[in-house]
Amino acid sequence: MSPRRLIVVSNRGPVSYSRDADGRRVAGRGGGGLATALRGLLARHDVTWIASALSEEDRAVAEEAQGGLDEASGRLLLLAHDPVAYEGYYNVVSNPLLWFTQHYLWGLGSAPVLDARFADAWEEGYVSVNQVFADAVVVELDNDPEAAVFFHDYHLYLAPRFVRDARPGATLAHFVHIPWPQSDAWTVLPPAVREAVHDGLLANDIVGVHTDRWRRNLFASACELLGAASDGTGGIAYRGRTTTLVSRPISVACSEFEALAESPEVREAERRLEQSRPERLVLRVDRTDPSKNVVRGFLAFGLLLDRHPEWRGRAAMLALLNPSRENVAEYADYRKAIEREAAAVNERHGHDGYRPIDVRIADDFTLSVAAYRQYDVLLVNPVFDGLNLVAKEGPLVNRRDGVVVLSENAGAHDELAEWVVTVNPFDVLGQAEALHDALAMDEAERGRRSRALAEHVRSHDLEWWIGGLEELLERSSA
Repeated sequence: MSPRRLIVVSNRGPVSYSRDADGRRVAGRGGGGLATALRGLLARHDVTWIASALSEEDRAVAEEAQGGLDEASGRLLLLAHDPVAYEGYYNVVSNPLLWFTQHYLWGLGSAPVLDARFADAWEEGYVSVNQVFADAVVVELDNDPEAAVFFHDYHLYLAPRFVRDARPGATLAHFVHIPWPQSDAWTVLPPAVREAVHDGLLANDIVGVHTDRWRRNLFASACELLGAASDGTGGIAYRGRTTTLVSRPISVACSEFEALAESPEVREAERRLEQSRPERLVLRVDRTDPSKNVVRGFLAFGLLLDRHPEWRGRAAMLALLNPSRENVAEYADYRKAIEREAAAVNERHGHDGYRPIDVRIADDFTLSVAAYRQYDVLLVNPVFDGLNLVAKEGPLVNRRDGVVVLSENAGAHDELAEWVVTVNPFDVLGQAEALHDALAMDEAERGRRSRALAEHVRSHDLEWWIGGLEELLERSSA
């Protein structure tokens, strides 16, 4: 498609600001994978990126640069939200409420409890912050009505409706990077809230998700909860408009990632791992997020050692876990559960310097890439996941014909099922036996699967995903 101005809207931006030891302002890559994923799209378009000012230095930059500032990623507009509103928007509604709902994480016998705190956080936080985002988009559209707006993820479900009401002819698209659950899951939320979520999404011309499974669920829940209907061509008709729902699984920037895996920093980290690695290395790379299912993975590894004593002392698990949202109570509690279960397995099976589970909780991407090169088995067992890039990153750079054990509820499973060992994320015994099967798999089969995974990722890389997004945007403006 020909270059056109693109307004990208997300909670996190591509750049985050801080001060160095000498007090000088420095810009670093924003947290999360969205900026990396969209870099190729940004290179093709004149981009304005609207995001939240998250750090104190971000807020200072936002105050100084009212009209936005130029960065390598394009023009950046940071929004300095009211701190109380942002707390409700992010730490009460987005995380955990929407995240837990869309990942099926609630234990409904006791949670959630939607009290006055939630009602205030919804109205004064989530609705308010989405309106601030929408107002900023409207200003940009008034400067260039032909620009396309591209919203991202669960933080911004309401903003498209606010923009649509203000500028009915705008070109709007939205990509949801997390699972879309079946309609019953949404009944956790009050009717007005769940209807607003779906109504906001259907204000877009096109909505993208990673898999056809999530697309079907979104279609069904919109019909059931809003009374929307099929337009007869695969789109969904609602309030006099048609929204097209598309699936396009995100991927890895292969050449960049493979170059990183060969960098001196990664090779040095790999050298250190090789000096201490067990005969068979089982790896997991995750965040300390309840959706990642780390505790059940540890239970499964302990059960593997219980049932298959031949792996005791020979196989060990390295768990590289990035701390996640620890100011949210559910996440802080889950980290403690992770540490307790690892300690229990190590107490039961550890001896003479053998530690079955090595847990390292830190933000150390270099070490993670080094470990990708070294694993014999990669365990990716999320409860639910929109996609899960670990299942693609690992096989791309692994050099031991490693086997991937993958949850059937990870979005990536739709693509990779033919070459992985599939597990039910709730079946701990099944996961233990899957780990045994992966560890015991013959070399020829390991090699066949490993090569096929890497080839698939290379042929369906980030450029392929971006091409689909450009088609999405072209269709939304046609």
